[in-house]
Amino acid sequence: MIPKVHTQTIELGDGRTISIETGKLAKQADGSVVVRMGDAMLLATVVSARTASPGVDFLPLTVDYREKFSAAGRYPGGFFKREARPSTEEILTMRLVDRVLRPMFPKDYHAETQVMIQLMSHDEDVMPDALAGLAASACIAITDIPFECPISEVRVARIDGEFVINPSRVQIENADIDLMVGASEDSVTMVEGEMKEVSEEEMTEAIKFAHDAIKIQCKAQLELAEKVGKKETREYELEANDEDLEEKIQGLAYQKCYDIAKAGSSKQERGEKFAAILEEIKTQFTEEELTEKGALISKYFNKAQKTAVRNLTLDEGLRLDGRKTTEIRPIWCEIDYLPSTHGSSIFTRGETQALATVTLGTSREANQVDMPTYQGEEKFYLHYNFPPFSTGEARPLRGTSRREIGHGNLAQRALSGMVPEDCPYTVRVVSEVLESNGSSSMATVCAGTMALMDAGIQLKKPVTGIAMGLISDGEKYAVLSDILGDEDHLGDMDFKVTGTADGITACQMDIKIKGLSYEILVKALKQAREGRLHILGKITDTIAKPAETVKAHAPKMVTVTIPGDYIGALIGPGGKVIQELQKETKTTIVIEEVDEKGVVEILGTNQSGIDTVLAKIKSITFKPEVGSVYEVTVVKLLDFGAVVEYNEAPGNEVLLHISELAWERTNNVTDVVKIGDVIDVKYFGIDPKTRKPKVSRKALLPRPPRQEKRDRNEEK
Repeated sequence: MIPKVHTQTIELGDGRTISIETGKLAKQADGSVVVRMGDAMLLATVVSARTASPGVDFLPLTVDYREKFSAAGRYPGGFFKREARPSTEEILTMRLVDRVLRPMFPKDYHAETQVMIQLMSHDEDVMPDALAGLAASACIAITDIPFECPISEVRVARIDGEFVINPSRVQIENADIDLMVGASEDSVTMVEGEMKEVSEEEMTEAIKFAHDAIKIQCKAQLELAEKVGKKETREYELEANDEDLEEKIQGLAYQKCYDIAKAGSSKQERGEKFAAILEEIKTQFTEEELTEKGALISKYFNKAQKTAVRNLTLDEGLRLDGRKTTEIRPIWCEIDYLPSTHGSSIFTRGETQALATVTLGTSREANQVDMPTYQGEEKFYLHYNFPPFSTGEARPLRGTSRREIGHGNLAQRALSGMVPEDCPYTVRVVSEVLESNGSSSMATVCAGTMALMDAGIQLKKPVTGIAMGLISDGEKYAVLSDILGDEDHLGDMDFKVTGTADGITACQMDIKIKGLSYEILVKALKQAREGRLHILGKITDTIAKPAETVKAHAPKMVTVTIPGDYIGALIGPGGKVIQELQKETKTTIVIEEVDEKGVVEILGTNQSGIDTVLAKIKSITFKPEVGSVYEVTVVKLLDFGAVVEYNEAPGNEVLLHISELAWERTNNVTDVVKIGDVIDVKYFGIDPKTRKPKVSRKALLPRPPRQEKRDRNEEK
């Protein structure tokens, strides 16, 4: 049977279009759509269980995004020619989609839900991650799954002063703003991206421009749902609720929680006091009541605690640790803490601490990116680790988490623009979070800045970061600088902003309330700037500018370019020359052919070893110029001349013929020179008679007068 296909088209306003199609593929899923832009095609499906698993009190939502190599006509790399675990870039896309989708499900909807998105066809001019949010929402919009309203995501870039929606990868290379924005028709919910030191107002303008495009995409999903025949929202089992119990818990807990919050204590002390109140409340219930309603009691206690903390901030301007809304936690910093690393630093802000290290290497250590949609390498990359002890927990280690990948990517984007383009090294920064009570990714940015400066990387400007929060009841609001972990959980907005003294370099924002005004957003961003500058002062007090050189035990990097014709000579047969040279000098030598030239990287801790390699390269690539004068050393004597070595290119020898030693007739070479003599010679190029290089000493000596002139002079 021929399927009935429904299609909706979205105009981007510049001749490009996006189409959403349903009814042709994956019809056994609850919902499926194909989103197409140019030749790029994504299939998105959603399936949600009809009932929730017993005891589950959260939404088990899985968002999976994969790029198939076949979509770009490529084979997967590696021994097994099959896609395996997701790449870093795929995980980052999953996180972006999840953060916008999740808030749109009802809070009491706990059925297992799986959204799967896959790139089936690739277009070089389309970045598919910008379409993933639209595809995910569209496949849900045509189902009966409980979902508040359609959302979408777009990428917005500013290129030569003009904003562009969903630009190509080539266009982004010339952009000074690159943001992913997620929103519903009436509210922005997620912003993430990097910028080249732009102002708060410029960033806000980019968000507005993206939101205008998202509104059109949300309307298109509603229109598609109408074409398909939108179903009634399915019924699901609602969470148990007891208004009388809620009111009782509120009365028992609210004021006590308010008082604890107002006392301004540490995370551990505060947690113990809140736990003690809950236990005290539970003593007022029988065993039977606790068995039946224990989960509700804990839920209503948490709600009362959240309300108390929020009201304390809105009414009195105080926070859980006693700070005012604009106050930054105490900061202390240290550099060069680890003696054997190439650069290190500690950044501690309140109860959050990051230890950053820097490792310097050659292009061989670059991070290789091999995706269906992009192949390249990163010469600057940052890894973020968040061990369980940082929050006082003991839990299994399951490998690198999606959160660690996301936070590391944010810190990497914050710093990458400040690493000089001519930095010869591949640079790896690793951040170990040793303590965490909010904004560990921003501590990573601060620690990373200092570690890079300590390592001698000539950062253009130091970068700092701060995590901001917002609490609002619809009328009053409070913007919180440098939020705690608890404030992140109970607040209405969490946004992380990084930048230099001159502008924003990266951001990550999650907005939990609807209709946030752009005026509040700009105010929050400007308050964040004040916090960043405060932190910048602490960092520059610790290390005012990058170290002038790398550490003594760190590798020095020298890059030279040689003619392509000499690459083979430097490598030698079977790599013999370069291998022996590396072994002799204890250096690492990497050669790459670029534009028919050889780019040679020499990495070593010993300067004399590097100098030896440079001398060898100079020797191999030395080519004397006709008419030039060179200093040489006599290394061998023959009956018919002397073998001389160019002093500026040891190992390069040439025959100085006996006839070119002096103007006078020379019977014995030793009458003019001996081994070890340093003399000057002039290079004449290849002698057409001998077809060998010709040099002359006598050409640099005054020519004696002819014999006839000498005789006449003697007669006079």
